[in-house]
Amino acid sequence: MKINGFHKLTLVDYPGKLACSLFLFGCNFKCGFCHNPELVTGVSAEEFTEKEILDFLAERKKYLDGVCITGGEPLLSLDKEFLKKIKDLGYSIKIDTNGTFPEKLKELIFGGLVDFVSMDIKSSREKYSEIISVNADLGKIEESMKLISNLENYEFRTTILEEIHNAEEIKKMLEWVCEIIGKKIKTFVLQGFKNNGKFIDMEFKNKKDTTREYLEELKKYAEAFAEKVEIRV
Repeated sequence: MKINGFHKLTLVDYPGKLACSLFLFGCNFKCGFCHNPELVTGVSAEEFTEKEILDFLAERKKYLDGVCITGGEPLLSLDKEFLKKIKDLGYSIKIDTNGTFPEKLKELIFGGLVDFVSMDIKSSREKYSEIISVNADLGKIEESMKLISNLENYEFRTTILEEIHNAEEIKKMLEWVCEIIGKKIKTFVLQGFKNNGKFIDMEFKNKKDTTREYLEELKKYAEAFAEKVEIRV
């Protein structure tokens, strides 16, 4: 397990909690618009030890409530014993995932090691492999959808690019998710694409940030499929 990023305080990564965020190296997707390409390629990534993180968490128990573990795709390498040590310190744990490791996710959930799961939904079923630039195992992604939808605290979220996610695409995508989980989504998040100049596919370097106005327009369509729709820009 390689920790290649560490934010000591976040007010947005873990809804409702003061938290820190850990970024684990590696991803099995190759989304061209990935905003953390260094965690996929390993370029210019600083590494932190588990001891450094645990020592920090021990010192900050009075001030922080939760730990968000993201990536990359954290379930590629996340150490269960490391999670146990974080839980022993009294923290809630949130995991961000692309949903391709339902067996690992199930083990962590039923082991009481995860309190909140945020799962990225990239696109409609038909476009998935095209968007992630690898062959998608949609069976595993759907299994994770069902598993996560039974949690008290979860969200599905999509990074919105105007060239990819129009109203029709949003409806197709969310119809698919609702069909799989057999109910409305509890919380769906529309995340605006941000051009930070670093991407796996540098074609995206010329793309504009997704506007709040565009996200607000898509929100109208998403509200038919979710109990709550949020916008993050």
